[in-house]
Order: sequence, then C-alpha cells, then structure tokens
Amino acid sequence: PNSGSTSNPSSMMKPKPPRLLSALLLTWLATFILSVKAHSSVSTMVVADAAAIGAGAVCGALCRHHVGQSVTKQIAKDPKRYGHLTGWHTAGINVLGSFILGGVFATPVVSETAKSAKSSTAATSAASKVPTGFGLTPRAKLLAGVGFCGSFTTFSTYSVDIVNMIGRGEAARALGYVAVNNVGGVSAAAAGMLLVRKLISSGK
Repeated sequence: PNSGSTSNPSSMMKPKPPRLLSALLLTWLATFILSVKAHSSVSTMVVADAAAIGAGAVCGALCRHHVGQSVTKQIAKDPKRYGHLTGWHTAGINVLGSFILGGVFATPVVSETAKSAKSSTAATSAASKVPTGFGLTPRAKLLAGVGFCGSFTTFSTYSVDIVNMIGRGEAARALGYVAVNNVGGVSAAAAGMLLVRKLISSGK
C-alpha cells in the first residue's frame, strides 16, 4: 500500500476551527434574520437608532479632525509662538463636548407624536406670545449625545497625550492637562445643564 495516500482518521473526523466558526456565524445570522422578521417594528426602531448614532458619530469625528488640522496648521505657521499649545486643542474639544452633552442631557425628552403636535400649534402659541417650550426626541438625543459628542470628544487621545508628556519629563504640564480636561470638562457639563435649565424655566 502507498503510505503517502493514507491519512490520520482522527484528523478527518474533527472539523477544522475555521469551518466550525463559519458554521456558528451562519447559525447566528440565520437566527438574527428570523428574529428580525418576527419583530419587524422593533428592528425598524433599532435600525433607525443606529442610523442616528452613526450620522452623529460621522459629524463629530469630522469636526474633531477639522479642528485638529486647523490648530496644527496654525501652530506650524509660528511654532515659536504657538508651539507650547501643541496637543491642547484636545482639551478644548473635550471641554466643549462636555458642555454640549450637558445641554443635551438637560433637554427634556419628547415623543415623536408630541413633537408633531407641538409643531402644529406653534403658530397659535406664537400669536398669543405663549412659549411652547422645547425638547428632543430620544432618537435626537442619541444622535447628539451618543453619536456626535461621543465621537467629537476623545478620552483615548487625552490618555496618550498624558503618557507622552510624562515620558518627556513634563510632569507639571501633564498635571495642568489633567486639570483642564477633568475639572474643565465637569465644569463645562454643569454649565451646559444649568444653561438649558435656565432657558427652560425662563420659557415657562
């Protein structure tokens, strides 16, 4: 008998890990498709929420990228004057994002039906000088809070900046950077909440 044509029976009986993983993934995908068909209304809401978060995330990431590029170009024009500000735009972004998120959090939640009813009565309330108030739908809060603010601010870049500062022996600068991000961010979030709540109370 030709020894080259023989194979190990145990290796033929056991499925290869990639094939087993593919089978598990296909099983999960089939289960997911069936659950989507069984709960079409729920799946539609999930897809819409995911789309809102994705749209906000794209806008937030692009805004952060544009701010970073603009600041870097300005520093490159006059490094002797602005070189010490390298990396600090991240702190500014985090503080601004905290302010926006604080305002989003403090904004009342309204349903889609209440939003449409409010828009239909806006002309009447405006004529009578009676403020209608304002609010955000849960999906709009996902877009602005989770999507935009989540990608506009960045904790990872802030952490890397701290490590780099400490690695260069700039301990004092690292402490100041931590203070601006943490204390400034918390203060900005509180300011955003207070501002929105003041606007709401003044509009009642």
